[in-house]
Formats: sequence, structure tokens, C-alpha cells
Amino acid sequence: MKNLRVTLIQSAIEWHNIDSNILHFRSLISDIENKTDLIILPEMFTTGFTMNPVAIAEEMNGEAVSAIKEWSSTSGADITGSIIVKEDNRYYNRLIWVKPDGEIFTYDKRHLFRMAGEEKVYSPGNSHLTVNLHGWRIRPFICYDLRFPVWTRNTGTEYDLALFTANWPAARETHWDTLLRARAIENQCYIAGINRTGIDGNGVNYNGKSSMIDFYGNILFQADEKECIQTMELSYDELTGYRESFPAWMDSDRFQLI
Repeated sequence: MKNLRVTLIQSAIEWHNIDSNILHFRSLISDIENKTDLIILPEMFTTGFTMNPVAIAEEMNGEAVSAIKEWSSTSGADITGSIIVKEDNRYYNRLIWVKPDGEIFTYDKRHLFRMAGEEKVYSPGNSHLTVNLHGWRIRPFICYDLRFPVWTRNTGTEYDLALFTANWPAARETHWDTLLRARAIENQCYIAGINRTGIDGNGVNYNGKSSMIDFYGNILFQADEKECIQTMELSYDELTGYRESFPAWMDSDRFQLI
């Protein structure tokens, strides 16, 4: 199995300005110097984490999805990040995953952040997404999902890399660091955490700290509070070798979500 090159893009997000954010992320993606397999953008990267979807939600044929399709085709990489989608008169915090040939996958955020009232305006998802990329099984989650180990559980070896695209405030930086490492250790997988920077329209401060964690819980990369583009190469042989030498996953408890 080939190694996987994953690019994290951390940036500020202009509040409720879809056009400006699309232009900015298009520029950042064009700045990626070397070939990569997967590009990950923050949560709600076109708007910021807003509880006012009525004014700015898009449908699946909208500007944001069209832009991701264009970027994926041009770069030759899979691209993913979450946006606000309106569908059947409901609103979703939806992760969009696009492959260079235009194939689209989606994941709707399962755990809605009640401390901001997200559950009052958005509908939750109820199913996982696992995408195959060059033989790697990748499972995406969104921000608050990080706190729920049952939902993110890797029973057996269902996935090799989990990603968490987020708007995670600086005030809870310790939680971000700790939970990312915990999810990597307990699930014996790589973890990518992608956060934003800057201050949003509600005055919430974000300090980045986008990270790549290995299956031991080691931090392979962590950004500071500045905008950055970071590409990491992940080793499938090292991952499978560790799982074979320390097969804790074989003793995991079996249960089903109700």
C-alpha cells in the first residue's frame, strides 16, 4: 500500500462571506507546491460557525460545492471540508468530499453543539462515511463529534485515518489537544484535526493548532495560530505493523448504537 500525502489548510474565515472565502481558499490551494492526495479544509469554511443558516445556506448545486469540484479536478487531489447546506427545508452542517473525477460523498454532523444552539437550527446526521483513497479507509467527522468516543469508535479496523474538521475555540485548546490524541490511541489510527484561526462574527477567538497525530498518540505536526498549509506523508506499513504487534483492537467490546 502506498503512503498517503495529506494536506491541512488552516486559515481565518471571513464571517458570512461565501464569495470572499471561496476566493481565499482557492488561492491557498493553488499555493500547494507538491502533489498531495487529500486536502482538508476547516468546518463551515465558507461562512464561519454561524447559527443563521437561513440567510446563507446553499444547496448541493451551489457555489461552494462547484468550487470544491473545480479545485479537486485542477489539483488532482480529493478535497473535503464542511459547509452549510439546505435540503428538503432542513439545514445541515455537511462535510463535502469530492474526488478529482467529480464523485461526491457527504457526511452530516452527528453531534450538534448545544452550547451554541446548533441543535435548534441544524438537523443531525445519522450515519458514518468511510471513503477509500488509494486503499486507505478514511472516516471524516466534524468538530463536536470529537468528544464522543462511541460515535468515533474504530471497531476492529474499520478505518485507517480519521479527520476532524473544526471551528474549535482557543478557550478549549487543552480539550482539542487531549481528545485528538485519545482518539488516535484508542482507535489505533492516524488522526487529522483541522481548525481555523481568527475571530468570528460572535467574537469567538480561534487559535488554530491543526494537528496530525499518529497511532501511538505522537504529535507529528501541530500548527500555531497563524494561517498555514502543511502536507504530511503517512505510512501504511508503519500503521499495519503497529496494529499487528499490539492488536488491542481484537479485544474491543462489541455493541451497537441504539
